[in-house]
Amino acid sequence: MRRPHIRSLAIAVAATAAAGVTAGVAGTAAASVTREPAPASSPSQSSPVAAARAAAYAHASATGVGKKDKLEATDVMVDPDGTQHVRFIRTHRGLPVLGGDLVIHLDAKSAYQDVTRSSRRQVEVTSTSPKLSAGQAAAKAADAAQGQAGGAELVVDARADRPALAYQVQVTDSRADEAGGQRTVVVDAATGSVLSNIPADDSFLSPAVQKKLRKRGERLSPVTGTAAAAPTTKSGATAAKGTGASLFVGTVPLSTTKTGKSFTLKDPTRGNTETRDAGGKELEKFADGKAITSTTNRWGNGTTANRTSAAVDAQYGITSTLDFYKKTFGRKGIKNDGRGAHALVHFGNKVANAFWSSDCGCMLYGDGDGKTFTKPLVVLDVTGHELTHGVVDATAALQPTRVDGEGNQFGEPGALNESLADIFGSSVEFSANNPKNPPNYLMGEKLGLQQKFLRRLDKPSLDKLEGTVDYWSPAAYDTEVHAGSGISSHAYYLLAEGSGKKVIGGVHYDSPTFDGSTVTGIGRKKAQAIYYRALTRYMVSTTDFHDARIATLKAAKDLYGAKSTEYRTVDKSWAAVNVTAANAPAAKG
Repeated sequence: MRRPHIRSLAIAVAATAAAGVTAGVAGTAAASVTREPAPASSPSQSSPVAAARAAAYAHASATGVGKKDKLEATDVMVDPDGTQHVRFIRTHRGLPVLGGDLVIHLDAKSAYQDVTRSSRRQVEVTSTSPKLSAGQAAAKAADAAQGQAGGAELVVDARADRPALAYQVQVTDSRADEAGGQRTVVVDAATGSVLSNIPADDSFLSPAVQKKLRKRGERLSPVTGTAAAAPTTKSGATAAKGTGASLFVGTVPLSTTKTGKSFTLKDPTRGNTETRDAGGKELEKFADGKAITSTTNRWGNGTTANRTSAAVDAQYGITSTLDFYKKTFGRKGIKNDGRGAHALVHFGNKVANAFWSSDCGCMLYGDGDGKTFTKPLVVLDVTGHELTHGVVDATAALQPTRVDGEGNQFGEPGALNESLADIFGSSVEFSANNPKNPPNYLMGEKLGLQQKFLRRLDKPSLDKLEGTVDYWSPAAYDTEVHAGSGISSHAYYLLAEGSGKKVIGGVHYDSPTFDGSTVTGIGRKKAQAIYYRALTRYMVSTTDFHDARIATLKAAKDLYGAKSTEYRTVDKSWAAVNVTAANAPAAKG
């Protein structure tokens, strides 16, 4: 049984107070790439926080923050020109609020400019006295998630049109999920109805896709690497240079830790990023994993016969992802707190998936089920994708709107989360530029699927496994998140590379547009900068595709100006996937 990570905003208040606040990505109209400064001070000591909090109350009609609300800062971002952005979660009448997050934007003199808010309405409940007992709520949650319920916590659920008093319950050992199955279930405290039932961990493959693959009898046999040659290691240094023979990316360099005559698969140059062996168990915490050591500083042999080969892929994938975020945006770690990330390979028994768990800051890699997936799911873009879920959790915390009984997630904010994970997962490949894993706009191409990839950004509908869509329609409001992710992934590809036929890195692309327009791309680096800035400054937990259009336009304006080619191309790229101001839902304006 694993202890679940909490994907809702309710528990983040206490966690943030303990962890402090980090600074975000910076940018000006003249910048071509955005970078983050070092972490800022704690909320209580940071003047932008005090100014933003005061502005939130002073501009209550715009921000929706009332006298019964208290705000807790989770992120402080100060641009080079002095513009400030402070992200808050809130409590109402002493109760954590789900869907109550917001970002206050201030100018260089700390004057209020604007707000980005998740709840469209004032958060207000008439009573904090529930009709259901905590025990009754826990029982309903356990039944809904088919598992064992923990304690029930009173919260205010503001994600729907009308805020409701509710219980939030953590359920473990859910039979509806793979690999231990944890869920966060929210139960209406008056009616007992289940308001949401969300898996605790972000997985690469949806339950529906796994079921479809098994039904087809498709057997995956990914290409493996070759055995490593003996490297020369240096003695006497804490940080040592080793060599790993991976399953998927060939022979790669690894930074390891030397203690005496032994080496550990821990990278002291990247915040002590470490990979451990879960030993086929569903461990509750990273510390329970077995440290991976060597006396030679040579790791793996390129085959699954050596348990360390999968660890080489995992460690390389994580460090490559951390390097991408640092050198591209100046982001120091998944939470921008300077810490590395962890991985547990050989997680669980016949687990055919890979997961990101924010609870322990861990990547969890299954070995496959031996039928559909015959190799550990430790490929590079899977790692980049999953770690980006960690970045999203640490920033906008985008949430699905509903989850069905089989664990499939639905809704535009969840689809946007999956899309951003694909966008930056592919970016990790371009950043690493590994000849054994050539960069491209395909996701999961090394998994050996019959369709040659899992998803792709240029024409998402070529993915027949998940039924991914190219364009927005009102049906996207309740589309499975992996299928719906194609909308914003397609918009990003068009922004970066443009429409029509082209060959990039040996891969043929032919990206269509909804309106028949021709889009000329602005380049991957600028597109990355715009989407990253939009995520960190202008997205919140309920951001949908029309909100994302506005967020990326604001980011492009910040970076390049409202009259720039980049700004106009952002607008064209969204129109090319049928996301426009004209067809925005009425509530969005």
